[in-house]
Amino acid sequence: MSKPKEIINRKAKFEYHFIQELDAGIMLVGTEVKSLRSGNANISDAYCIFKNGELIIKSLYIGDYDHGNINNHESRRDRKLLLKKTELKKLERRVNEKGMTIVPYKVFFSERGLVKIKIVLGQGKKSYDKRESIKERDLKRDLDRYKKEY
Repeated sequence: MSKPKEIINRKAKFEYHFIQELDAGIMLVGTEVKSLRSGNANISDAYCIFKNGELIIKSLYIGDYDHGNINNHESRRDRKLLLKKTELKKLERRVNEKGMTIVPYKVFFSERGLVKIKIVLGQGKKSYDKRESIKERDLKRDLDRYKKEY
């Protein structure tokens, strides 16, 4: 059986400074897991909020399962993220006091076959920070080309 793909939010590294990374579980139904195994998801519009002391991911798109029936899942429903209470309290405190945000960065399968999501505590970049990121990326690309030629 082929290994399922990771779904990555490529825009996140460009938009935010990553401060802390955490792996969280996610509450899914069966057809969502099957759809994720086939790589039918998009995380670029997703965001996380706190609701009643729980961390909820909103706007995560998981496409309909092809072989599902009438009981198929909703593609953009709210899903609960699973973290320890101490981690949740620390995250909520940091988000409320310092103007940081929680960005879903990557959806992947663990060694045990469970769906996990890597969330990042991030701080938004300013426009000059983004220009700096573009310069670094271009410089790295040029260096790689130069190494490849010689």
